[in-house]
Amino acid sequence: MPIRTDFSATVEHISILDEHGVLDEQLAKDTLTDEQVLELFQYMCKCRALDETAFKLQRSGRMGTYPQNKGQEAAAIGSAFAAKRGVDWLVPCYRENAALWMHGLPMHYVLLHWMGDERGNQIPQGVNITPLCIPIGTQMLHATGISWAMKLRGIPGVAITYFGDGATSEGDFHEAMNFASVQQTPTIFFCQNNEWAISVPRERQMWSSTVAQKAIAYGMPCVRVDGNDLFAVYKASRDAIERARAGGGPSFIEAVTYRLADHTTADDARRYRDPVEVEAWVGKDPIIRLRKYLVSKGLWDDAKQAELDEAGKAMVSEVVRAAEGIAKPAVSDIFDYTYATIPPELEVQRRTMRTHSLGQSPEQVGLAGR
Repeated sequence: MPIRTDFSATVEHISILDEHGVLDEQLAKDTLTDEQVLELFQYMCKCRALDETAFKLQRSGRMGTYPQNKGQEAAAIGSAFAAKRGVDWLVPCYRENAALWMHGLPMHYVLLHWMGDERGNQIPQGVNITPLCIPIGTQMLHATGISWAMKLRGIPGVAITYFGDGATSEGDFHEAMNFASVQQTPTIFFCQNNEWAISVPRERQMWSSTVAQKAIAYGMPCVRVDGNDLFAVYKASRDAIERARAGGGPSFIEAVTYRLADHTTADDARRYRDPVEVEAWVGKDPIIRLRKYLVSKGLWDDAKQAELDEAGKAMVSEVVRAAEGIAKPAVSDIFDYTYATIPPELEVQRRTMRTHSLGQSPEQVGLAGR
């Protein structure tokens, strides 16, 4: 019998706005208008300002460990802007702050989370977001379940789940991908490939030349994009979301970006990253390239930037005040946010603030001697 090829595949890479702010007009057609880009650029700058202030809060002892989002804003914003607020679900890791805020999460909630206040995870009613996920990869299973439920109920929504390149080495990733493809759930698997899984470079944890090609094994459409290119991220996300909403099943997007800061404030990336590599990626900063584009279009200048910086400072101050000025939680809160209807045994614990029977019923004292 002759040898035949039963399967072959390619992975496309989309880049529309390069690091010099030069736009491919043909590919950019029907993506983002100048008005939208201007709005998103200003939003991106404000998110960067809050991110850098969060770093200072940690360094001054006012907040716990914090993972900066610096350099990855375009990936979060471009994908979130393509989704429908209040309809679609965002299932994050912990470098998607800008996306969460765009979809209705109060900004100070993220600060509360890293300050150790669980009220930062108490997502407001009607905001289709799950709490920040610190365990690596578990949120992908949650997103698949949410999207499957929407499909079964006939809800026209999709679930976008975010994760890093390191998470694709976890078993949870493969289980979620397999289930989503078999059930054809409306799930968007959005990988922020920032080249490092803490201190492990991508080439040391996988032999594949791209992360996106892992989706091919599951019969899932996949694409690779310049993750610092707002236009490319938006286009890939919009196409995947539209396909999922129309019943076309899950998709995989690999956004190639870079973590400009340390993994978290508990890390020192200077111990394992070449400063030449970091400097090269600084030049690819999504905010810098977007500003170059706007300046070339006559839509931005130094005066407008100065005005935006002042507005950003005022916004950041207000957010920090909201987080640090929140009233102390009540002890009963540990009972009130788990069950819709509290079980009788927990109601007794909440009323008495005791778990042992003597504490709950003091009148039992002396009964044994009667």
